[in-house]
This record gives sequence, structure tokens and C-alpha cells, in this order.
Amino acid sequence: MTTESHKQPRIAIVHEWLTGMRGGEKCVEALCEVFPDATLFTLVHVKGSVSPTIGAMPIRTSFIQHLPFAQKRYRHYLPLFPTAIERLDLREFDIVISSNHAVAKGVRTKPETLHICYCHTPMRYIWNLYDEYFGKNSSGLLTRAGMKLFVNYLRRWDVRTAKNPHFFIANSRNVQQRISKIYGREADVIYPPVDTSLFQLSETPGNYFLIVSAFVPYKRIDLAIEAFNRTGEKLVIIGSGPDDEKLRSMAKPNIEFLGWQPDEVLRKHFAGCKALVFPGEEDFGIVPLEAMASGKPVIAYAKGGALETVLDSDDLKTGILFKEQTVESLVEAIRTLNKTTFSPKELRRHALGFDREVYKKKMNEYVLGRWKSFKPESRQP
Repeated sequence: MTTESHKQPRIAIVHEWLTGMRGGEKCVEALCEVFPDATLFTLVHVKGSVSPTIGAMPIRTSFIQHLPFAQKRYRHYLPLFPTAIERLDLREFDIVISSNHAVAKGVRTKPETLHICYCHTPMRYIWNLYDEYFGKNSSGLLTRAGMKLFVNYLRRWDVRTAKNPHFFIANSRNVQQRISKIYGREADVIYPPVDTSLFQLSETPGNYFLIVSAFVPYKRIDLAIEAFNRTGEKLVIIGSGPDDEKLRSMAKPNIEFLGWQPDEVLRKHFAGCKALVFPGEEDFGIVPLEAMASGKPVIAYAKGGALETVLDSDDLKTGILFKEQTVESLVEAIRTLNKTTFSPKELRRHALGFDREVYKKKMNEYVLGRWKSFKPESRQP
């Protein structure tokens, strides 16, 4: 990064936790490439769980890193996250880029520090997905009781600290609207990075459907399992998470679980599948574009970020959208896809518009542009 100033700005990147490589971490990885001299801050870091690019950065953690069982059960410390993030010492930095889906935007900075928040979503646990995480079917009695005590505090804190960043970037128009509704803040949109170079165009029809996902309630993998239990078609599921045992117990023999897999196995399964199934409501959703980069269509729930990537029109068709989050609606979408012809080359061409180099270029230009015109008094009142 270059500026007209003689001194290079000192940059900090803040991300809630570094415990695996999901969509948020892929954004952080690309930011580390754009700003290789930055320092990375996080609540908790599990060594070896993230990419070498991230792992090679200077990483500073919070006090949660040292709490009992924090590396596996860090989510149980959710009520402590606001305090932990506010105690991170960022006084030496000129620019702070917070990568936020929970509390990262809550970091405290000097008045003369430029704070840009790349927001994956306002904290989903306490807003739109509270029931999915803390309802009777998703958590124990003790957890539910604890969250009832803390949820109003967390919501107040979340809204109050939305004043911290000078500028918000949303990862989709969907999240842009959510930021406006919950925080009352305007946001620009820069789509997350999709590493299309990892995936090869495949024009070979597949003989199975594919899910690549963490096993958490809002992903609605249970819905897909019920649908494929009914149709009897082969479904391959790559991923893991808290709902692992529950999901496996639901599945009939036509459904195969592979756990998390390295990139080369993912590439092979994207190339060999008939279509990707994406049954949850996502803030944006990188996985559907990885499938399209492989020349494969997507069956997606018609809500959230999927509406910005999965196109189901006469002009361009990259998949099939189902309008109701029910087994019947998903089964009908599966049947429709089986009767529909897609162009693998068109699918890949569509995915290339979201390539990670596009993201890196836009983020670099955005941060550089804001830094050049930055005035500390522009902070939100």
C-alpha cells in the first residue's frame, strides 16, 4: 500500500477468532496479502487451523486465549467477547480494519485512527438467528437461561459500538440492508473473495449432489437430509461442527459424510457433482460461487445472499431457487434441476466476476482512498 505521505500507515486487522478457514477467514487471508505488514488481532487463535498466509502474520490474542477449553469452546464465552475485544491495545496503529460478524467492530481506537469495518453481518447470534442458536431444539437449559440474562446487554453493546467505525463495508446488499436496519449506518458493498483459480471447469455430468458446510443450525443441513432421505438420490456432505452427531443419525445410506477435506478433495467433489445444495439463509455465501467456478449449478434457498449469486431467470440461469424452507419445496427444486440444462462455461464466467483478485483490488483502493481523505472529526457522533 502506498500513500502520498512519507510515512507508511501502520495497519491492524481485527477478526473475532482464528479457528478454521471459513468465509470470514478467506476474507482475512486476502487482506493479509493486500497488507502484508499489518498486525492481526483476534480473541482466540488455534495454531495450525488457518492458512499459512494468516499463520505467518504477527498475531495478538485476547485474554480469552488463556481461559479453560477456550480453543474448542470459545463460543461459550460469548458474554465476555465485548470486554475482550475492547481490551485489545490498538494505540500504535493508524488504520484498523475490523472483519466483523460478532464483536470485532467494538475495538477501541485513538481519535486519529481510521477504522473501517468489513461487516459479514451484525451479530447473528443475538439478532436474526437467536432462536436457531438458543431455542429449545438448539441449546441446553443452562445455555438458554444464560443467554436470556445477557442478550439485551449484548444487543445494546452491539448497537452502541456501531458508532465506532468511520466507514462500513458490507459483504452483500443483503447485509447492507441489515446494517441499515439494525445500526442505522450506511455501508458500501464489496463482495467477498472467491478463489476461482482453485477450481477447474468440469463439463462432465455428475451422479451425486454436494453440500460443503459447517454443521450449525442455521445452515439447515437437516432440511437437505430429510429431502434426500425422501428422494433416495445420492448426497455427499463435506464439513463438520456441533450438529455432527445429530445430522449423521438422521441420514439414510444414500447420504455420505466425509468430514472436512483439503482443497484437492474439495476440487474433485465440486467437479464430480451434479449440483451444490445450499439450503440455509446466508449473509452472502462463497461456496455456491466455488461450485459455479467448477461449472456446476446450485440449488439454494431464495433468501439472503444467495439472491445475489444464484440466478434463476431466462436471461441467465446459474441454479434453482426454492422459495420455502420446507422439505417439499426443496424436493421440488431437486426435481426441477434434474430436468434443467445448464452451461458450465456460463456458470464459470459468472463466478469469475467475484474472484479474489477483484476483492483485493477493491479493498486496497477503498482503504487507500479513505486514508487519503481521512479526517479524525469524521467519526460518527
